[in-house]
Amino acid sequence: MKHMEIEVKFPVDDARALLRGIAALGGRSQGRVFETNFCFEDAKNSLTRKKSLLRLRRDTRTTLTFKSIPEIKDSQFKVFKEMEVGLDSFDTMASILEAIGFHRAQVYEKWRETFFCQTVQLCLDTLPLGTFLEIEGPREAILAISQKLELPWESRILANYLEMFGQLRRQLNLSFKDVTFDNFRGISIDPAWPRTFAAGL
Repeated sequence: MKHMEIEVKFPVDDARALLRGIAALGGRSQGRVFETNFCFEDAKNSLTRKKSLLRLRRDTRTTLTFKSIPEIKDSQFKVFKEMEVGLDSFDTMASILEAIGFHRAQVYEKWRETFFCQTVQLCLDTLPLGTFLEIEGPREAILAISQKLELPWESRILANYLEMFGQLRRQLNLSFKDVTFDNFRGISIDPAWPRTFAAGL
């Protein structure tokens, strides 16, 4: 399936308070799942240079996603053209990608609880980097929901999780490149750090 993905994310300081706010707006939880995401690249790093992403995800199902940037840049929202397909086997698809010249470039893990509220999808993501709320949907609806949840628009983040990790890796001089909970065991991160990614900073 192909569509335009429009979203923003916000750092979360108090997940319980946020969940109460989502419930008050009628948000319906679809459950909390653990995700493993493999990002693939070719030998020339072509996808990275084009700011595209080829991702194989495993949670309760397996999906292959390709994201690319649109022709017109949006400074208010994170916008990507997205194509996604469901698959029967994570391992088989990984083997196919490797057989045609791609390699596993990076892995990231997260816990995700998904809610549907009005015309938007809200995802409460817990990563080794911190906790974030991702809001996806029409632009006007994203803005309206963020206001109702009292999320300051200026604190929104347009970077993706791997871009955020890239900066943190440089700051902390981390030797690993995979964003896994095992890799981050024993590493202390300043809770205020995600706010450095607020739009415009």
